[in-house]
Amino acid sequence: MRYFVVDDDTASRRMLEKIILEGNLGVVVGEAGSGVDSLSPVLSIHPDVVLIDFLMPGLDGIETIESLRQQGFQGQFIMISQVVNKEMVGEAYEKGIEFFIHKPINRLEVQSILKKTSEQFRLKQSLMTIRESLAYVESAKFTSKQKSVKEIVHSILNDMGIIGEAGSEDMVLIMEYLIYRKDSSALLPPLKELYEAICSSKKDVKKETKSIEQRIRRAIMAALNNLASLGTFDYTNPKFEYYAPRYFDFQEIRVRMKEVDSNNNVTSKVKINIKKFLQVLYLETVEKYNQPS
Repeated sequence: MRYFVVDDDTASRRMLEKIILEGNLGVVVGEAGSGVDSLSPVLSIHPDVVLIDFLMPGLDGIETIESLRQQGFQGQFIMISQVVNKEMVGEAYEKGIEFFIHKPINRLEVQSILKKTSEQFRLKQSLMTIRESLAYVESAKFTSKQKSVKEIVHSILNDMGIIGEAGSEDMVLIMEYLIYRKDSSALLPPLKELYEAICSSKKDVKKETKSIEQRIRRAIMAALNNLASLGTFDYTNPKFEYYAPRYFDFQEIRVRMKEVDSNNNVTSKVKINIKKFLQVLYLETVEKYNQPS
């Protein structure tokens, strides 16, 4: 299990991390001293569980949970609180909190709750795998037509965890343009040409192409972060093994993996090669598009 700890008390964060590591309950992939500081790293790292203090300056625990949910975070939350009243408990349950850790922190209580959370997580993962398998079997029975370019690209980007990024739709449009164009060359034209080809408006092409480039860059950066996180905690993960060396300079992946492994909230700049990413995406999309159904 991968945990992220949000608490304005440094001693509490250290104690929780020590209990998790010494009890072999998982790893702490990050921490933050406030709700505001936790938003970006949680959304980037995607931990399984966020341990979050209720009373914090700025955003409190409930407000932080609401913000993360609104931005698409699907992980679990465990509330840490010194004061527990009926109103707070009720509000926490409404936000999806299932477990509380009381302050002062007790080792046995933390171990018991995290073990229960881990069991729940494994059960949900098993059920999800079963559902996906059943859905695949059913779809295989009734689907014999060729997949569209959009379906193929969505499947690849979903594997890298960026299907929700705005830049993913720009990449779909670029792949459709490349595959349906008359020139069947395997090499990509200049990026500027690709951006201009998918512009929805011809009035302010320069401004729109800049926006397209920024959206795609952010999406590719998110893919790099997701793959680095997967590789840090499971080097044999099939998605990591397949996508990381194909779509990225593996040295850049290693830099980000070391940062995740060291629980360092400060992330260095890594080089993003947009053209390489789109070139590999194009070749893979063509291969799958031409496969017999």
